[in-house]
Amino acid sequence: MRLDKYLKVSRLIKRRTIANEACDAGKVLVNGSPARASYDVKVGDVIEIQIGAHPIKAKVLAVAEVVRKEGAADLYQLL
Repeated sequence: MRLDKYLKVSRLIKRRTIANEACDAGKVLVNGSPARASYDVKVGDVIEIQIGAHPIKAKVLAVAEVVRKEGAADLYQLL
């Protein structure tokens, strides 16, 4: 799954367009290096989002195309 779509599905970022812009600006790191929106997310990847005052660091636990609001937090673990 593309990185921008994963960020939206997991609800780490509210909208896919915002996720795409954050990736283009270099504010999203995967495993320590800047990642493009087209990066293929895999289980075990560590995603760092540097938007706003509080950076977010999360480990990918699962990848799913469709997730309900209640199950979105099961896709990742905050570090």
